[in-house]
Amino acid sequence: MSTQTFTVNGMTCQHCVASVTEELGELPGVSDVDVALETGRVTVTSESEISEEAASAAVREAGYTVSDWPGE
Repeated sequence: MSTQTFTVNGMTCQHCVASVTEELGELPGVSDVDVALETGRVTVTSESEISEEAASAAVREAGYTVSDWPGE
């Protein structure tokens, strides 16, 4: 199992949280997505690490952007 935490910019409400959770949850191998609206921190648990490109694409699909990717 892999756990990655990063920040998503632009979320302002629970609908935002639901959109980001849904899009990230559709990535292959993802078993859990935890979003903290107050801080924008998102923790994704998956079978193996997800790529920054895949996570960013899913977050963009929801209408937001990723910042503070692990290792940056």
